[in-house]
This record gives sequence, C-alpha cells and structure tokens, in this order.
Amino acid sequence: MPKREFADMAELTALAGQEVGVSDWMEITRQRIDAFAAATEDYQWIHVDVERSKRESPFGTTIAHGFLTLSLIPHLSHEVIGIRQKFAMAINYGLNRVRFVSPVRCGARVRSRHRLLEVTGIQGGWQTRWQVTIEIEGQQKPACVAETIGRLYTEGPKPS
Repeated sequence: MPKREFADMAELTALAGQEVGVSDWMEITRQRIDAFAAATEDYQWIHVDVERSKRESPFGTTIAHGFLTLSLIPHLSHEVIGIRQKFAMAINYGLNRVRFVSPVRCGARVRSRHRLLEVTGIQGGWQTRWQVTIEIEGQQKPACVAETIGRLYTEGPKPS
C-alpha cells in the first residue's frame, strides 16, 4: 500500500477516530525469529527449535515471539504514515494496552492497520494515540492489538 503523507499535524488530527493506513505484508522468517531470540536471549523452544515444534507444538512449527510482533510496529508505522512537517524528535512514549491474540507461525505474513484515536497538544509538540492491529494473512483473528502512544516534538523535550 502506498505511504499516506500528511502536510502537518493539523491535517493528521482531522482524521482522529479513523483508520489512517494499512501496511504491506511482511513475512516473518526463521532468520528474523532467530535474530530476535538472540537479541532478547529468549530461546524458548516454541520459537527456535524447529524439530521439536514439528513434533510437540500445537502449531506444527515455530512461532514468533509476541514481543517480536509488537516490535515491528515502529517500522510498519513508518511504512504507512508520513508527516512532512519537521520535528526535532519523535519518540515512542509507551503503550496503554497490548494483547497477543493469535500466534504468528514462522513463514506467515503480517501487516498492520493504524487507527488514529487522538492527537493532543503537549509542551513542545503533540502526543498521538493509535490502535495498531497486526493481522495475519489468511486468518480472521489478529496476531496483536496494541494501543500505542507517540510524541512528536518541534523542540527537544525538557528533562524531568
């Protein structure tokens, strides 16, 4: 899907309550799962042991870590939404709610849907709240539904 570009925050804010964009499909490869396991030192067999997963897992293969799926949101968001207005800094501020609804099997393809919940002014910029749904190709239930919070600053934030 093409990236949706906005001139500025006012243009984006007008879409509060609406779906703003959908990403392209992304394959969850064995290499990505193994790299995530190495980065987080989470080597649980359901993620990394292909042979045991074939034998013992109800999924018949290894599955992606839930936090791997969650960690794709910044990349997928950038792929979907662009704001031409210049910012000094954009940060992930946190999450209000995350649910891992369905496992992502190795080799599956996922994509994201982004619904803008609200934009509020903060000192030096804006705070955005999004509902991001990570879908699995060919499945009704999503992999993950997360409410994310981002901050975009026109000047650097002041230390607390």
